[in-house]
Amino acid sequence: MRILTIVKQVPDSNATIKVLAEGKGIDFAGLKLVADPFDEFGIELAVQLREKRSDVSEIVALTLGGEKAGETLRIALAMGADVGVHICDPKLETKDELFNAAVIAEAMKKDAKGFDLILCGKHNIDLDAGAVGPAVAEFLDLPHVGAVTGLDVSADGKHFTARRRIEGAEEVVECDLPALLTIEKGLVEPRYPSLPNLMKAKKKPVTLLTAGDLPGVAEYAETTKFVSISAPPPKPECKFIEGEPPQMAKELVRLLRDEAKVL
Repeated sequence: MRILTIVKQVPDSNATIKVLAEGKGIDFAGLKLVADPFDEFGIELAVQLREKRSDVSEIVALTLGGEKAGETLRIALAMGADVGVHICDPKLETKDELFNAAVIAEAMKKDAKGFDLILCGKHNIDLDAGAVGPAVAEFLDLPHVGAVTGLDVSADGKHFTARRRIEGAEEVVECDLPALLTIEKGLVEPRYPSLPNLMKAKKKPVTLLTAGDLPGVAEYAETTKFVSISAPPPKPECKFIEGEPPQMAKELVRLLRDEAKVL
């Protein structure tokens, strides 16, 4: 069984994001970038499957992004992936998740061995669209199960049972491999890569792909254009109401009606 994990580099969720002038983008100067937390679930699941099974022959980590995205790829390799694929070309950098999925799918088609299981996070915390995983499956004509919270792969490695949360219940899905799964928080807890493994990751092979290596991408067009980005408005100052409970209640109703305009 060969497993592919898709990983993306994103700003740290605890970082302070600064918007460039005229909303042209965000300021990456000094901004901490990390592997997307949801994609890390996919990496960890792949490694755990190999630890539990004898038929997992290789784990491949793939990322799409600029040169710095290679740092995120090394994290995946330090966590346990065997080899990496880095799609790095300014021509392919876009915020269009459907186009990104087309690029990733074309890169996967170049792998003659093929993959039995493709894993990624249910969404990325930067764009938060959740389109990459399902779109990759569509481009490759593969079944897809989203937001998986539990997974059992059959002993023969030919099919699996997945569990996912839906409103008010849990859904159980049975499916044949190959397939693509997007992973929800809670299925696994990503391991912290040790220093020795980080050092070993530097020696693991990484294949670099550019637009010239993926001629099939030319048939796809970007469907989403970046217009601008803006910081959220500052939160209004908190108001404290003092007095006796009856008077406080009346004042609260007045504020909600006259100022907040929610009544």
